[in-house]
Amino acid sequence: MARTQPPRDRAQRAAAMQRQVGDAVLTRPSLAGVNEYSDLGRDHVPETVQYEQNPPTGGDHNQPWWNCGIYADPIPAHHSVHSLEHGAVWLTYRPNLSEDDRQKLLALADPEFILLSPNDTQTAPVIASAWGRQIELESADDERLPLLVSEYRQGPQTPEPGAVCTGGTTTGLVATS
Repeated sequence: MARTQPPRDRAQRAAAMQRQVGDAVLTRPSLAGVNEYSDLGRDHVPETVQYEQNPPTGGDHNQPWWNCGIYADPIPAHHSVHSLEHGAVWLTYRPNLSEDDRQKLLALADPEFILLSPNDTQTAPVIASAWGRQIELESADDERLPLLVSEYRQGPQTPEPGAVCTGGTTTGLVATS
């Protein structure tokens, strides 16, 4: 049986490595469909804020951030946006999402810089949001979801990298009408 000879010089080894890496990159899911938003305010304000996206991807927000974690009830956007500013990814779902999909979201929701909560007013069954980034998904099976969490949790879009996502609040501190 003939044996393939390993590349002999540095250029041949580099080319072989690039072919291997290139194949891996070609099979990686893409983040196609992620919407990007820029020019988001970052001021701390004492009142509720109306956002263009639901859930929001950034903008002015309340001083206390919402503690990262898993929540059974909807959480206030005006606090959660501050968590996004700290590098959190917010996974939201419609309350009627299947139990199977909820379990998949729970498996992704390592409490480190993740918010997971229902949102009964969003348009898609599952939405993943980070500061200035958002993708709407039909289910938690979408192969882009874990990639988005990996890419954007404390990712390069984070305005305040290194800021904490604990020690904030789990109580809405602004009266809503």
